[in-house]
Amino acid sequence: MQNTARNAGPAAATAGGAPAERYRERLGPSLWFLVAAALAGPMAALVFTPIDTTVALVIGAAVSVLVIALLIVAAPLVRVDGGELRAGRAHIDVGLLGDPAVHVGDDARHQRGAGLDPRAWHLIRGGIDGVVVVPVVDADDPTTAWVISSRTPDRLAAAVRRAQVRQRTPRR
Repeated sequence: MQNTARNAGPAAATAGGAPAERYRERLGPSLWFLVAAALAGPMAALVFTPIDTTVALVIGAAVSVLVIALLIVAAPLVRVDGGELRAGRAHIDVGLLGDPAVHVGDDARHQRGAGLDPRAWHLIRGGIDGVVVVPVVDADDPTTAWVISSRTPDRLAAAVRRAQVRQRTPRR
């Protein structure tokens, strides 16, 4: 990874002097899921084999590339930026959130399964072990928590905490 203003750390800033983005993660599909999706190409090629083998190979390769590209582009993005937690298309101000809890292993499986609160907002992806549960402290919000899959749940929780502290700390 290159050391740019986007990921250079806490001291980095954008051109306008505003703090740089603190956390960004694309919840892309796992390698095994991409390999399985690529099998759509040979299946499509089999359909067109009776017409022409060359056409079938071209269509099969195009279908494989298209399916993999769609899976990667459509993967949701989780980020903490500008005092907001954004997960997919949803966003919430970090001031309305409590202390995030990190769950991995069996604890994460419990949070995604039997311990899943139906009133919580969920962004859960298969193949991603870590889960961060961030309680919503806003009394007017019917959502009790945000449950978000993350490959680096410790970093996501730390970014939320950092944004909460930054929001409470007055600027000089």
